Amino acid sequence: MHMLVLVLDLAGTFVFALAGATAGVRRQLDIFGVLVLAFAAACAGGIMRDVLIGATPPAAISDWRYLATSLIAGLIAFRWHEEIERMSNPVRMLDAAGLALFAVAGAQKALAFELNALMAALLGMLTGIGGGVVRDVLLAQVPTVLRSDLYAVAALLGATIVVLGDLLGVLPVVSAVVGAAFCFSLRVMAIRRGWHLPTAVPPSTQSDRADPKA
Repeated sequence: MHMLVLVLDLAGTFVFALAGATAGVRRQLDIFGVLVLAFAAACAGGIMRDVLIGATPPAAISDWRYLATSLIAGLIAFRWHEEIERMSNPVRMLDAAGLALFAVAGAQKALAFELNALMAALLGMLTGIGGGVVRDVLLAQVPTVLRSDLYAVAALLGATIVVLGDLLGVLPVVSAVVGAAFCFSLRVMAIRRGWHLPTAVPPSTQSDRADPKA
């Protein structure tokens, strides 16, 4: 279980750092800003999770591999950002991959610390969305989780699959792969098809719709 969580965590760290750094390059940050954004996007969710479950000091600041992974990803994005931008929606696709990996890693680690099923699923979701929230706040944007298509829901469902697998006695690797694949697929489908949760319509917008001449 420890090795599985480490592998998932480092894979998620790399992908989220790449997404964060690419977003920073788009906003024309210098190399220091890009690396800071890469680390923040990659490690914020894991730090929140570790603090909440009592795994202190958090792995992201006690294990050099997390910092090294995020910095390497940041340098790759800074150097080869033109190649990355040729992908279809690179930040969103990388973000979806990081979301999936961190959601299942967060749930697995919470289970390893013997949290109950509900809390393990919620912590998996928090691990997945935390880095993206910090990245967007640093870039002065409304966090994706508050406005995007099935973002937190995808993370929660992916983490729930891991928790259900644990309850049913499924091998952790199998439940992690299935949970990550489901979360990633749902997120990508939501991006491409525009699936989203209901949103509130401001009163002024309702008035405009009622009176087209206004």
